[in-house]
Amino acid sequence: MEDNNEPEQSPWAHLPDVCLRCVFHWLDNRDRTNAALVCKKWNWAIHSGSLWRRRTIMFYGQPSREDTLELQSALWYLRKFGKYLERLEIKLWNPSNPAFTPKFQVTMRGLFSHLVKSNSRLVSLSIEYLGLDCFIWENVTRAQFLKNLSTFLKRMSKRLDYLNLKGARLTLEEGCELLNSLTCLTNESSLSEINIEDFFSFHVPVFSSTLFHQMMSKFHSLVVLTFNYNCISDKLLNTLWKHSAHSLCTLNIKCHIHDPHRQAVRGTSWANLAKRAPKLSVNFFFERVTKHDHLARILLVEIPVRSISLWSYNFRDPDWTMKPTLTNLIPVYWHVLQKLTLRLNNDYEPLDDELLQLTLSCQRLLFLKVWAFLSVTFVERLLQNRAEGKCSLTTIKVGIYTAREETSEEDRLLRDIYRRFKCLIDSEINYFVVIHSMA
Repeated sequence: MEDNNEPEQSPWAHLPDVCLRCVFHWLDNRDRTNAALVCKKWNWAIHSGSLWRRRTIMFYGQPSREDTLELQSALWYLRKFGKYLERLEIKLWNPSNPAFTPKFQVTMRGLFSHLVKSNSRLVSLSIEYLGLDCFIWENVTRAQFLKNLSTFLKRMSKRLDYLNLKGARLTLEEGCELLNSLTCLTNESSLSEINIEDFFSFHVPVFSSTLFHQMMSKFHSLVVLTFNYNCISDKLLNTLWKHSAHSLCTLNIKCHIHDPHRQAVRGTSWANLAKRAPKLSVNFFFERVTKHDHLARILLVEIPVRSISLWSYNFRDPDWTMKPTLTNLIPVYWHVLQKLTLRLNNDYEPLDDELLQLTLSCQRLLFLKVWAFLSVTFVERLLQNRAEGKCSLTTIKVGIYTAREETSEEDRLLRDIYRRFKCLIDSEINYFVVIHSMA
């Protein structure tokens, strides 16, 4: 006979452990803490190592009380479950107060020390935008942090597969010494992916440094390398050709107006690397480097360029023109270019026809993102070409700048264009178009 007085259990009580872990995977620290108090089964599931393989820790320059509690909670959990950690991401948010960096340095020293003692799984480390050339870093604090980080990388170097130090902003000597710590134990590194974009301070001609080339020769299994154009030289390309051609797949290269970018690099060096690394794709991001003569020194025909991004912001020069780049330079990659992003201030130079012709010329172009002074009919003609199968675009994102304050007529025309091509857009294209009044 059934006992009707027994309380009915929730279906959650019978949920398999694997399902509980899937649910808990999406919870933040606070919710996991609360879930662990529900019952023994949930507490046991929360302590599963699979939930603590990835961790992101945010350090706020001017933290609120809630931010401080979240940081404390994240650090506590990292000390408790650090032995399971495989991927660690450290983020700094608006560190503008000089009082912040000593606290950050002390916290990171303790964190590194704990992981060295307890962790044998870490394969990925990301610490972005340290900005070590900023005024908030006093010399003593900066030196101590770099020493701690170098020691940590040395201890973890055998296991690390991915390292991201984007935005560290170090001197040439400091940067090379830090990266060299990855190879101290074995004299070579097995890292497959490294991000050293903006790793060195502005204006540093890294390409001429013997120390940098010696350090890069110790990386023998690179698959993805992200860095700045001020590191590029014939010697570096030959180093990659000798040591990483068998594995190299992607080079992400940023070229900034304040970094040296007029060094002479031979097309044969690029051709040799591309020949030995047949899977190689190169992605360029140009920040305020838009003059044709500058770009022509960099965008050599021998480079297997998959993606080009050109950002000019509010750059204005009466002698500057974008047309030669769109008509002569970029089309040489007609057989390999897949992604093109442009952000231009071209209010004195219409580019509709040149951009349309470019999309027709580049047969493998799938992604187009343009923020520029364009006419609404540009979008209509682009969609018409796509409907007729003249181009292969699957992503179209356009921001149309206009000098007019009132944009209701342009908005109406865009709605009509969308209705006309709605079936094509909904089924085949990631589509976004907006009008920006610059009045």
